Amino acid sequence: LPEVAAVDELAVMDDGSLLVAVKTYLEPPQFVRVDEASGKSVPTKLGQTSPVSFADVEVVREFATSRDGTRIPLNIVRKKGLKLNGSAPLLLYGYGGYNVSQVPKFLGAATRMWLDAGGVYVIANLRGGGEFGEDWHAQGSLTKKQNVFDDFAASAQYLVDKGYTTNARMAAIGGSNGGLLMGAVFTQHPELFRAVVSMVGIYDMLRVELDPNGAFNVTEFGSVKNPEQLKALHAYSPYHHVQDGANYPAIFMGTGETDGRVNPMHSRKMIARLQAATGSGRPVLLSINAHAGHGIGSSLSIRTGQTADLYAFLFDQLGMKYPAQ
Repeated sequence: LPEVAAVDELAVMDDGSLLVAVKTYLEPPQFVRVDEASGKSVPTKLGQTSPVSFADVEVVREFATSRDGTRIPLNIVRKKGLKLNGSAPLLLYGYGGYNVSQVPKFLGAATRMWLDAGGVYVIANLRGGGEFGEDWHAQGSLTKKQNVFDDFAASAQYLVDKGYTTNARMAAIGGSNGGLLMGAVFTQHPELFRAVVSMVGIYDMLRVELDPNGAFNVTEFGSVKNPEQLKALHAYSPYHHVQDGANYPAIFMGTGETDGRVNPMHSRKMIARLQAATGSGRPVLLSINAHAGHGIGSSLSIRTGQTADLYAFLFDQLGMKYPAQ
């Protein structure tokens, strides 16, 4: 297998060989055939194709050290030969929840555009996910949710310390549970990022379980009915930790009117509070789509429109220009 790869499908063939579906960040998914006798694998014609090439790009895996000493894997997508002089605009993605593993998958055209404009893209494997088993998940859920935010903040600081970027050239992005991550990190560390994109996020942790879909989140976040969990929820609830006059980064939030998974109320409340509170003078924007929900199943036109909006926002805030073709 490639050095940074994922396998999500296996099939045993009649001749005893094994078909393996391989995914990487830089190549479309493809099946390879593994011969049992020799142990060698060869490509097959079963696979996807893409007009986007990443031949000039590499993925390196490095590790940040979180507040409690835990090593956090970072998958750094960069052009080959990148000089670590702090000049690159960098976009850091995180999720960290629900036992969901952030495994390699083909990045596609938007990331190609980001790299062509001089950017670096990083995917952090935070606690709360399932990358290292249930214990890794448990360390980032319920009363230990703060570990996820510490992991992400440590990841950002590592990338600055290693010379990939500076705080003024770095942005963060996440959605849903990752939107909660965005809200918690920029309220706890407003100086870390120049810009933050947070889609369909949860921001009022004291009311989320009262939403129509809220009861299903109690096993992940905890309940206000449990005193210990209430204390933990209030300690990081983004809405409750917005400070008047704080120099917040530029914020772009997106939500859908028909979101049945995360109440769009969260985005409306959070943006209103931030617009009233921020002292940085940077834009605090909310995009609401009347025909979208949580993002799953959204039409191609909605998805491309939202992608264009958020990248236009990031390019503007980080001073990026797409090279002339």
